[in-house]
Amino acid sequence: MAVRQGIGRVARMTVFGALLALAVPLPSPAVAAPAEPENACVAGTGPYQRELEDHLGRPVDGVQSTADCHAVRAFQRTNGVSPADGYPGVATYRTMLVVTARPDPNAAGECPEREHRVTCVDLERQLLWVQRGARIVFPPVPIRTGRDYQETRTGWHDVYWRSKDHVSTLYGTPMPHAQFFDGGQALHGSTGSLYTTGGSAGCVNLTEPDAKRLWDLLAEGDAVYVWGTKPGTED
Repeated sequence: MAVRQGIGRVARMTVFGALLALAVPLPSPAVAAPAEPENACVAGTGPYQRELEDHLGRPVDGVQSTADCHAVRAFQRTNGVSPADGYPGVATYRTMLVVTARPDPNAAGECPEREHRVTCVDLERQLLWVQRGARIVFPPVPIRTGRDYQETRTGWHDVYWRSKDHVSTLYGTPMPHAQFFDGGQALHGSTGSLYTTGGSAGCVNLTEPDAKRLWDLLAEGDAVYVWGTKPGTED
């Protein structure tokens, strides 16, 4: 009899414990933040916001909106700007200048037209192209010219020496497809970005593919014309 009562008491305690366990609230699982949509565009306002808004036909208010971000990102993807994140930075702005200039880079007539080839170096827009008369034989490409106090020298020049695998004797840096036009200043390829602040030590830097294409086109004696003022340098 005592054994049965003991078993009954144990059973009641077990049931009571189970009921208590059910009454205690379980800890809530951690709630994950909602995943950002794959096509979300969240880049903020950039230094060239207004210029890109105007170029892309967006309302020009200088403040990035989601629609602005998507429009800038689409432009970046179309024109090979990396990263294509929708931010209106210097690389995107400089690419916009190239795209805008393509139909007629010499619309303002600032690069003189001659019967022979002329390599045109526009310091203001940081663009280079080659023309023969009014015909463009090398479309505009982005460049990087001399920094403050080491500006690329303006005026008429001639390509007087070419060195395909040149290395700078002053700085020890590679200058692939170098075409010298004034003292130590040359048109040549650069492994670095053309869109960083500052500038070169006076040379006209191009991307390596553009420098090679220019090398294949030009020859010693070809004319080079440089004009304008690079933004951020002294007059």
